[in-house]
Amino acid sequence: MTLGVSLGVVVGYLVVALALGLVAYRVSETTAEDYYLASRSIGTLVLLFTTFATLLSAFTFFGGPNLAYAAGPEWLIVMGTLDGVLFAVLWYVIGYKQWLIGARNGYVTLGEMLGDRFGSTGLRALVAGVSLLWLFPYVMLQQMGAGEALVGLTDGAVPYWGGAALITGFMILYVAVAGLRGVAWTDTLQGLFMLSIVWVAAAWVVSAVGGVGAATEGMLAARPEFGSFGGGTYSVGFIVSTAITIAFGVTMFPQINQRFFVAKSGEVLKRSFALWPVLVLLLFLPAFMLGAWAAGMPIEVPEGANVLPVVLNEYAPAWFAALVVAGAMAAMMSSSDSMLLSGSSYFTRDLYRPLVDANASERREAWIARIGVAAFATLAFVASLFRPGTLIEVGDTAFSGFALLAFPVICALYWPRTTRTGMIAGVAVPQVAYLAVVLSAVVGAVPTLPRTVLGGWDVALGLMLLSGALTVGVSLVTAPTEESDASRFAVVSD
Repeated sequence: MTLGVSLGVVVGYLVVALALGLVAYRVSETTAEDYYLASRSIGTLVLLFTTFATLLSAFTFFGGPNLAYAAGPEWLIVMGTLDGVLFAVLWYVIGYKQWLIGARNGYVTLGEMLGDRFGSTGLRALVAGVSLLWLFPYVMLQQMGAGEALVGLTDGAVPYWGGAALITGFMILYVAVAGLRGVAWTDTLQGLFMLSIVWVAAAWVVSAVGGVGAATEGMLAARPEFGSFGGGTYSVGFIVSTAITIAFGVTMFPQINQRFFVAKSGEVLKRSFALWPVLVLLLFLPAFMLGAWAAGMPIEVPEGANVLPVVLNEYAPAWFAALVVAGAMAAMMSSSDSMLLSGSSYFTRDLYRPLVDANASERREAWIARIGVAAFATLAFVASLFRPGTLIEVGDTAFSGFALLAFPVICALYWPRTTRTGMIAGVAVPQVAYLAVVLSAVVGAVPTLPRTVLGGWDVALGLMLLSGALTVGVSLVTAPTEESDASRFAVVSD
């Protein structure tokens, strides 16, 4: 198959997704609530798959198989089971309460909700600023994944920067016109496509090597330690703490947290989080096992390359490898468009409006949002060219940064005695400490990006506990402010 045909498969898929977004644009309303939340009208299937596709980014499609290739199939337990179940529980504990509060008060962002609850523009801006800070490396992750994917697909004919630039251009254009309604529609299409294509890929490769038994035997012969939990590269403590920080981090991702507001009913939300663990396992099982099985296959994976394209180039036809890479690009785009859309809402509603122009018209807000999307994506693209870490390292940086927001938010949702000062301390102090760890890793003062470990346990887990302790402790010794209004969060079940 020629290079042109392979690229045509990938670009053609992106064009189809863009066309669907344009259709959604034609039926959308011109309100901020419709642009950011699709007028809170999303049903079960679309909510489930838009959340699914938004999370299943380059981290899953390439980082996951790479991790299983290096450290063993135990990571299927971490990502597919622990995080699938933990996130479903948190979807109920945090997401359902947020949906009730958002439906009652018309909130669009997490910062808006917390700022209103505690009567604090500063807290609102702090939450938005922290969220945008950690959103940046995760957008960059998608661009890195796209660059590496096209390098692998084309054997280097398309340079790394070309793939990163391709997805950057498409996601800027898409978010500028589609809004959440278009994002949700294409996410559903892309989620179904990704789920189908990865199972076909696994079946194709396994069939080519002689079946599941032969693939597993080859893996264990090459890497015997893959046969026991904790026998691979990482300790049990690191694996468990990583699972916890990822699950809590996911709930605070702007593009995920904002989806807690969009369901058209409480029943839609409940059905979605009940089905979530099943859907996650259906994707992670073939993706991670392909990476683990590859450890026993007679293939050469160049340093820094993604294992999945290498395996497909060896055992599947070129047109099918291109189709799988198109699915991976779909995963990256479905994550990136949601991130940029949510990021623009955090910027315009939590930073621009309260701090710059409180009386801005919705039309002006929409233009500011689109300009912000283009600037944010372009800066992330430039940063991605420097490759500050592996896909797993960059992804973990974002997960852990967001995880530090979770306990203060839970306190705000469920503990009326929480104070503004307690919230600010619980958010700001752990974030500063974690940022110091990340920056130390960047300059080489600690061994890895993004995190160091203490006795085999992830330091981010300790900072999560610190965030909760500070929120509670400082709240107990400070008085609620007059502007604080806990009654806004006093809701009853739908």
